[in-house]
Amino acid sequence: MSTTMRSQAITSLYNYPKFWAECYEPAPFLPMSRSEMDVLGWDACDIILITGDAYVDHPSFGMAIIGRLLEDQGFRVGIIAQPDWHSRDDFEVLGQPTLFFGITAGNMDSMINRYTADRKPRSDDAYTPGGQSGSRPDRCTLAYSQRVREAYADVPIVIGGIEASLRRIAHYDYWQDSVRRSILVDAQADILLYGNAERAIVELAHRLADGKLIKDITDIRGTAFLRTDTPEGYSEIDSTRIDRPGRIEARVNPYINAQEITDCEKERRNNAWLGLDENGNLLEEPGHAKLDRSKTVIRLPSFEKVRNDAILDAHASRVLHLETNPGNARALVQCHNGKDLWLNPPPIPLSMEEMDYIFDRPFARVPHPSYKAARIPAYEMIRFSVNIMRGCFGGCTFCSITEHEGRIIQNRSEDSIVREVEDIRDKVPGFTGVISDLGGPTANMYRIACKSKEIESACRRPSCVYPGICKNLNTDHSSLTQLYRKTRKLPGIKKVLIASGLRYDLAVEDTEYVKELVTHHVGGYLKIAPEHTEQGPLSKMMKPGIGSFDRFKELFEKYSKEANKKQYLIPYFIAAHPGTTDEDMLNLALWLKKNAFRADQVQAFYPSPMATATAMYRSGKNPLSRVTYKSDTVEAVKSPEQRTLHKAFLRYHDPKNWPLLRSALKEMGRADLIGERDHQLIPKQQPNSEKGYKSPRRKNSAGPHQKRTGSKYKGKKILTQHTGLPPRSTG
Repeated sequence: MSTTMRSQAITSLYNYPKFWAECYEPAPFLPMSRSEMDVLGWDACDIILITGDAYVDHPSFGMAIIGRLLEDQGFRVGIIAQPDWHSRDDFEVLGQPTLFFGITAGNMDSMINRYTADRKPRSDDAYTPGGQSGSRPDRCTLAYSQRVREAYADVPIVIGGIEASLRRIAHYDYWQDSVRRSILVDAQADILLYGNAERAIVELAHRLADGKLIKDITDIRGTAFLRTDTPEGYSEIDSTRIDRPGRIEARVNPYINAQEITDCEKERRNNAWLGLDENGNLLEEPGHAKLDRSKTVIRLPSFEKVRNDAILDAHASRVLHLETNPGNARALVQCHNGKDLWLNPPPIPLSMEEMDYIFDRPFARVPHPSYKAARIPAYEMIRFSVNIMRGCFGGCTFCSITEHEGRIIQNRSEDSIVREVEDIRDKVPGFTGVISDLGGPTANMYRIACKSKEIESACRRPSCVYPGICKNLNTDHSSLTQLYRKTRKLPGIKKVLIASGLRYDLAVEDTEYVKELVTHHVGGYLKIAPEHTEQGPLSKMMKPGIGSFDRFKELFEKYSKEANKKQYLIPYFIAAHPGTTDEDMLNLALWLKKNAFRADQVQAFYPSPMATATAMYRSGKNPLSRVTYKSDTVEAVKSPEQRTLHKAFLRYHDPKNWPLLRSALKEMGRADLIGERDHQLIPKQQPNSEKGYKSPRRKNSAGPHQKRTGSKYKGKKILTQHTGLPPRSTG
């Protein structure tokens, strides 16, 4: 490795010297056919991007952002969208690129896109014209890479996007119920880019254009590749085994407020088992000499070991997640069949100026004309929405935002956001004056960050808001409040709605923001996600207690009343999450009934690749704390029967679930909850007829004309993660 990660100079995205093809004007759409290339005057593409999604030239779609960014760097970029993978023909439609093929499954992992949490095939695909399923293969990245190799054996293959990002190391695959190798190994690609990857793709493209060989490019952050040696001068920490026994540490109370534990004590507890001193400096075993973090690599257990040992897999997950802060992460290495998979540290977050540069590209903001009048559901959902930031410091263990986008919030400027709102108003067909969302992975993390860059760079906490809001986190929402006020006052804008997931435990720290949101930006109902009421599962999710929900609900109702508006909270909950018992689900059902909430739709835990909760699911151990063979076990809900029961508790009001719930309550010794009284959960008898049964509405229903709550595509609404995410947290 010729340049160390920490000393590598960071070139701003807009400061690279342009490639020679900058002489061409920006394309109305990136070409998808030879005839479009001819119109543009191109004899070849420099880079061809292949995606499992339809090509929509909009900044919520990964290939549009990456393509337009590379176009502005002076490269000729073509798109192959949803090719027929049964032969290589569609992969040859644009010819051979002069530099490389870039391959992604699209805005979602292809297996999550295709299958439900119960492993059943979905009947639709929101990212396909007509919403039809079947337009992409399972394990999309692998299938596309294979066909490209058949067609052009010597052209470099670069893989990226959410599917590659979450499968960058050996990972548990829910659909096979086994551990698979890194997707880089299985795809036989040359390099993997993880995260949003703008920095990596631009740097890589320019180096290849300068004549560098892809096998020699090993120092770009946010990349993974195979190698057979450890670079000269590197020190290696062996973390291939479960932690050796040492001094017994007092267990941390998971419910204690973060401010009640000193930063030093928290850091010591986190770091001690990784060979770090109280200041977070790396130590060698003999003599405790300090190691240079920028020249240190941590060796994870090999693919073969984690495949055969679920607890060792949980240990590897813990090590990986502690190495996700760009300010202090080390390189990681994991052996696959005798070759080392090397992962460089995460990319440096983009500056506000760089974010503006990316989103100011000349997007057409509509699907490619070749789709004609075909409706693309994912586009319909986001065409009037604006992405204002990316990243999430919530750290929810079941959510993949942090693994993909990082926990440091990357913001756009107010001026850039306003320009996009005006573009929507002036250019997007069918606009009626309503911005459907102004948000991101979470609605209210815009311009919220650590008070100290030094502390932020050194921090190893997986969450800034669990078990309590960190004292170093600036919770001022004034920039977001100002943005709301400015955008809704723009000429031609009737209303600006907030549809992204709200982190309500953060929102209540700024009551002026809550008032602004409730008074002006709620479209009748607001979706939030407590996820559960019981501390057992909440502690495994790293979610706040239900008391935070109660506090927010009080403010929501207060400000709705002051505004003379009938508005309702729609809470979402997860069934069958690791750490959840049958009793936990029963208590949640009783809470729902007490509060007169009735869920139309139910979200079951989905073990997505690389998530901390997925490691809990497979191993029965908790990677949020030290993992040993004797450490406390985590309840893992795996059997179809128990998963069905947990979902039935969430829909306690549906007569179809009553027979199952009656049987379960009797087995649990809670037959006292079967009956007609208010405190009882379900009645003793089935209704005579269910013909007139209607999907129940929630508390204070707006009546028969109330719109359906919950979207058919919940979890697929990609407003900010332009390379895609599986079902996400809404805090």
